[in-house]
Amino acid sequence: MAAVRSLRREVAVVARLDFAEVLRSRWLVFCLVVHAALAAMFVLVGLRESGVVGFTGMGRALMSWSHALLFLLPLLALSATSQVVNTARDDGSLELLTSHPVSRSAYFLGVSLVRVAALVVPLLVAMPAVALGGVFAFGQDVPWGFLLRGMAVSAALLLCFTAVGLALSTLVRNQGKALMLTILVWAAAVALVDFGLVGVMLQWELPPSAVFALAALNPVECARLALLSAAQPELSTFGPVGFFLANRVGSDALFALGLGWPLLLGVTAWVWSLGAFRRRDLL
Repeated sequence: MAAVRSLRREVAVVARLDFAEVLRSRWLVFCLVVHAALAAMFVLVGLRESGVVGFTGMGRALMSWSHALLFLLPLLALSATSQVVNTARDDGSLELLTSHPVSRSAYFLGVSLVRVAALVVPLLVAMPAVALGGVFAFGQDVPWGFLLRGMAVSAALLLCFTAVGLALSTLVRNQGKALMLTILVWAAAVALVDFGLVGVMLQWELPPSAVFALAALNPVECARLALLSAAQPELSTFGPVGFFLANRVGSDALFALGLGWPLLLGVTAWVWSLGAFRRRDLL
């Protein structure tokens, strides 16, 4: 129990210091402004009375906004974390902090908790706020089930790429290289994997199950399928693959995959980066 209390105190100290840094850099304000700008844009477009995948009004706005977030959230998470450890190592603050009675595990855990909170809290505030704004300002009916599913999937995606960013920051000492890898990881997650999958499908006539398996390796694709299955359970826009998903996998299984696979990848990346951080030299 004494060791647990000591770790808790160390984590609290590191979290306070890192939270002060987050406030100083206005990262929370930046995230809120980004979410608010995207929400305002899609609400103005989505409240026009035209049906898209079974939704009108607020449903369309939330659907469009959620899919835009699938491209934006990985970049936000990677940007917020890929320079944390290597910057602290280069400016000497990491060595100074660990010279006090603060363990490496406590430092890494404290920084991780603050960065996750700084990314997830603005999202969890913005999405219900937009829905309530649609109810009270425009008299719109809100698909609360889809909203809750979108919040859960988006939060899981943020946790996944926060862990990936921390792994890059830990394993790559040079800040310039870490930044380049951040851009490459984001591009691969949101675009290059799609192009590669399309190329494979054009080159070889793969069965729907194989196409689904290849797409599901990407956490962004899993999140996209989870959201689309909530809006359009029959997934007719995917052709034979959509028929396979709707009839052999199902909406609930796609949601579980879109939630569970990013979380599993995130936990794996975080544990791996924690082990590397504890083993490597601070200088």
